[in-house]
Amino acid sequence: MEFGMKYVTLMDEISTGLDSAATYDIINTQRSIAKTFRKTVVIALLQPAPEVFALFDEVMILNEGEVMYHGPREQVVDYFQGLGFVCPPQRDVADFLLDLGTNQQYPYQVALPAMSGKHPRLPSEFAAVFRNSSIHAEMLQALDAPHSPELLANVGAHMDPMPEFHQSFWDNTRVLMRRQLMVTLRNTAFIKGRGIMVILMGLIYSSTFYQFNPVNVQVVLGIMFQAILFLSLGQASQIPTFIFARDIFYKHRAANFFRTSSYVLACSVSQLPLALAESVIFGSLVYWMCGFVATAQAYFVYLVLLVLTNLAFAACFFFMAAIAPDLHIAKPMSMIAILFFVLFAGFVIAKSQMPDYFVWIYWINPIAWCLRAIAVNQYRSPTFDKCEYDGINYCERFGKHMGQYQLGLFDVPDSKAWIWYGMVFMIASYVFFMFLGYLVLEYKRYESPEHVSVKAKAVDDAGTYHLVSTPKSGGTSPGSSSSTGDEVALVIDNSDKSFIPVTLAFKDLWYTVPLPSNPKHETIDLLKGITGYALPGTMTALMGSSGAGKTTLMDVIAGRKTAGTIQGQILLNGYEATDLAIRRSTGYCEQMDIHSEASTIREALTFSAFLRQDSSVPDSKKFDSVNECLDLLGMTDIADQIIRGSSVEQMKRLTIGVELAAQPMVWMLARRR
Repeated sequence: MEFGMKYVTLMDEISTGLDSAATYDIINTQRSIAKTFRKTVVIALLQPAPEVFALFDEVMILNEGEVMYHGPREQVVDYFQGLGFVCPPQRDVADFLLDLGTNQQYPYQVALPAMSGKHPRLPSEFAAVFRNSSIHAEMLQALDAPHSPELLANVGAHMDPMPEFHQSFWDNTRVLMRRQLMVTLRNTAFIKGRGIMVILMGLIYSSTFYQFNPVNVQVVLGIMFQAILFLSLGQASQIPTFIFARDIFYKHRAANFFRTSSYVLACSVSQLPLALAESVIFGSLVYWMCGFVATAQAYFVYLVLLVLTNLAFAACFFFMAAIAPDLHIAKPMSMIAILFFVLFAGFVIAKSQMPDYFVWIYWINPIAWCLRAIAVNQYRSPTFDKCEYDGINYCERFGKHMGQYQLGLFDVPDSKAWIWYGMVFMIASYVFFMFLGYLVLEYKRYESPEHVSVKAKAVDDAGTYHLVSTPKSGGTSPGSSSSTGDEVALVIDNSDKSFIPVTLAFKDLWYTVPLPSNPKHETIDLLKGITGYALPGTMTALMGSSGAGKTTLMDVIAGRKTAGTIQGQILLNGYEATDLAIRRSTGYCEQMDIHSEASTIREALTFSAFLRQDSSVPDSKKFDSVNECLDLLGMTDIADQIIRGSSVEQMKRLTIGVELAAQPMVWMLARRR
């Protein structure tokens, strides 16, 4: 997104998954670019580190859609101190600011001077105070002031008129064509699978109907129908590919990487190599082994019709993928379309037997046009376009040539012009569906909306806090410990917990995988003799820069690695850990947050608790553990919310909750920030 030197750069939670050093380097680079090229950079971050926070010039604090502060970073601490909130020396400024407007702000409150009112509590109250502040007034005054000569000079020196697209239409199209062809050809699994299936089905069809008798027109038309059906409807397998590529298109098109027309044209060209290869391989096997008319002209026309029909259906399914909201809608749409294409192609039901109100489907059906054209191409060839064939004089008995008579049995018109009509219709269908796909992609986009919570948090009329009690130094209970500073000691009842203390140890762990450049002969060691342990009742930090092997080590310990070779020992309480023991006793929060989007947050936690806690634990205790997890992770207010559309931060908390609800004896977390 940095290419093109845009004047404004917006970045949303770019620190997710990055280590602190990488986050600092990226934001520091953005600061340098902004200062050097006079760019505007806006970055949204979750709990930035102090050194990262210090890089910013301006700070905007949002809470529940309200602006609590927007102004210079150097003044933010003094501003909130004037409102009666003091940042302790041991507290990061960013964490202090994020606690304001929540139930965690109480420890920062100090007494206000007399007649100064009360402390703001809700985000709306902070926003109202800010709108009456001098910082806000100065901002409005600066916005209302006329443009300064310095600003106008910066505009002239650093800002040039920027076109909507940096490249011309043909340059866009050429680059996209290369990219689409590269993406298509790199999908080797699909190409190999499709190629094997095409060859096998071609051999099965052709060997089953080897050297058919042309007089059996129902067999001949059946072979034609099946050949067209197999090639054309096989394009439906690309619907998932089109759907997934559409999400990338939305992102690129929103940033004006290219024109929609260039993308559609590139997609259409990228379909040509596979359609041509499939049609030639499958069509040739069926044509020559089944015994169609053996002339070069008829064979060439047959292949052209198959290729055009293949492309027409590729365009049709491309349009369905563009217009459907998601894959779950696109699949049923394609199945319904296939049903009508098959029934009203003129073979399963002859045209004369179709109800009048369904005949129009026959005339817009690409399969019907292709079947009609190939049938005419076969039976109007010189081999069959004669009166006498196989001892029967068709002209005397039926008043038609042999080929015309056979076509008439299935209500197929016998004029040779229908061959060219079929080609024209296929080309028109291809252009029509690609144009519809262009219109949908350009004007109707199913971009995933950000989650919007419509359920407001309950606020009592008395305006009081619901605070966690902070233990005092004088009267700690037996199960609690005193806390200092901003730490809070929570009393946790372990009487009903089914934990068994487990010591995790690993000795001389090696993990070896094949080298991607030469997987058959060379390997690389990702873990090299790692030894360590983790004791019950303790937390162990696994630290290292990106690529150091932290996640790889946890994947190996958790038994998540299925490829490569693992050597060494993994011990639980001194015993060799089996896969079953690892699954039963450990909980692993991976980097990727994968959940069933149709369930609610509470249902996901309940599902984990009931399946993974011991069967001896009463159901009531399992429900209690779910509620405890929701409270601990601050998700009670959104517990009954559907997972689909949740924010990144909510998904990460849910991943932690799913593992926490299982009450594992060993808990491993990968980059839970």
